[in-house]
Amino acid sequence: MKIKHEAEERHVLTVTVDNEAGILAKIAGLFTARGYNIDSLTVADITENHAVSRITIVTHGPPAQIDQIQAQLNRLVPVHKVVDLTEVGPYVERELALIKVAGKGEIRVEALRIADLFRAKVVDTTTASFVFELTGAPDKIDSFVALMRELGLVEVGRTGVVGMVRGPEAA
Repeated sequence: MKIKHEAEERHVLTVTVDNEAGILAKIAGLFTARGYNIDSLTVADITENHAVSRITIVTHGPPAQIDQIQAQLNRLVPVHKVVDLTEVGPYVERELALIKVAGKGEIRVEALRIADLFRAKVVDTTTASFVFELTGAPDKIDSFVALMRELGLVEVGRTGVVGMVRGPEAA
């Protein structure tokens, strides 16, 4: 007898929460306790009075698991709203990365040429290295990092995904 497995899907969830100590630990604990993976996690205060934060979580799993994650997040007391951007319609997602590349001569020239194609900004330079700043979709950053790996990639720092529904309405 063959067991049918549901296909895993990537989902971008935004969670609006009270900005209070321990909420991020509660959310991370919810994922850990159930064996769910967080691919990316960002959090920032979004109100002038610092009372509310927005957490963006990228995760993956079969549809039933994603539904369960949303239901469990909605049950946490300081959570105001959970939105699955992947389900609500067209949305924009971006990530910021700092990428350090070391090299001299032709390696430097090639790194700068590729950075220009990707619209990466040089934010630091020495005679032996560059630090590039790049924003865009995660796939764009992945591609840039892969190319820099061949040229002398030293280090990568990434912020994680932030997403927002397209159009005039709030999610």
